[in-house]
Amino acid sequence: MSELINNARNRKDVLKHLILQLHEGRAPEEVKPQLARLLGRVPYGDVVEVEQELISEGLPAEEVLRLCDLHSAAMKGSIDLTEQKSVPPGHPVHTFKEENRALSMELSLTDKLFAEIGSLVDDIDATEQIGRLRVRFGTLADVDKHYSRKENLLFPYLEKKGITGPPTVMWGKDDEVRGLIKGAIEILQTGERVTAGEAKGIIHIALKPAVEAVAEMIFKEEEILLPMCLDKLTDSEWYSIYRNSPQIGYCIIDPEDEWKPSGLVEEKSEKHDDARIQLPTGSMTPIELESILNSIPFDLTFVDKDDTVRYFTHGRERIFERNRAIIGRKVQLCHPPASVHIVQRILDDFKSGRRDSAPFWITLKGRFIHIEYFALRDKSGNYLGTLEVSQDLTEKRALAGEQRLLQYPESK
Repeated sequence: MSELINNARNRKDVLKHLILQLHEGRAPEEVKPQLARLLGRVPYGDVVEVEQELISEGLPAEEVLRLCDLHSAAMKGSIDLTEQKSVPPGHPVHTFKEENRALSMELSLTDKLFAEIGSLVDDIDATEQIGRLRVRFGTLADVDKHYSRKENLLFPYLEKKGITGPPTVMWGKDDEVRGLIKGAIEILQTGERVTAGEAKGIIHIALKPAVEAVAEMIFKEEEILLPMCLDKLTDSEWYSIYRNSPQIGYCIIDPEDEWKPSGLVEEKSEKHDDARIQLPTGSMTPIELESILNSIPFDLTFVDKDDTVRYFTHGRERIFERNRAIIGRKVQLCHPPASVHIVQRILDDFKSGRRDSAPFWITLKGRFIHIEYFALRDKSGNYLGTLEVSQDLTEKRALAGEQRLLQYPESK
């Protein structure tokens, strides 16, 4: 058997067989000994490639997502990281890992609070401990920035290299973690007296699953995702991620180290041509057009007829995160897995001519946001692409009466 599994292809086939056993209902405790006995330590690249193959062969990404935690439970301690590359401070991977260290510290402090509450008699007042847990989970919620950088800056480069399955699965797990943390915070908002017995129930039902999910994602990133990305991405690509990271922000820590790959020559910004763009109702220079598009009080994103993101405005106040990494990316991959089917339906309806617009409105962080998608067509009705228009209408909804005299709004 050892001769067989020394072959890389056969090793992957064995790993695939073990993962499929999990999907068929085998417990991780049963599969893990087989994994250790047959494969020893599994190269992390094999884990990613096998997952990608399973999805390509027809296993639904949703099924991989559902059993993702079982995969990692079975493979913990079996993934070979001996050849993992080291990175200097300031490198995006170093920052991701430092954030994970900070998250791990928060998880440790949270576990201590769980233990403290667990030692109390059930009818003892635990309101003070619940308040401290509220602070801990408020800090854990900052993981959203960590995940957003991963999803919007890192995943596009993996997708360009043909690695689409694992990012889709991980984004789905990210959203699960976000949901668990949000649910935990909502439960912890109670202003009433909480007994230790009630607190223990809250911990068991809502808080501990969130803590375990954050810890599980740290494992997946550090033992699978980040080592793979270090192998796949170039210094130029990492530098692009580094430069765009501040637009999204950082989780808990604020990295101070600057980083630039040695020998990297930065591309010079494209010079705008002064030639005027001729339109049926007038003309303007590219600089004038860019200024107009970035000054209008809403966000625009253009997706071409092949579902590829080609352009977005870059105004002073953005509603949703955008960065240059999404340019050239399939729009379906720019959305969480849970909402991709809605995006696809809109695109299908626009391309078939069944619909020309799709409006939505939501409340986001206390703001009223209107989002509408428009089908773009030429004079013959041929589909050219889709325009997403997002507006913050909070202040406009509150307008009443008239304002006929000049009166500048107060500066924010």
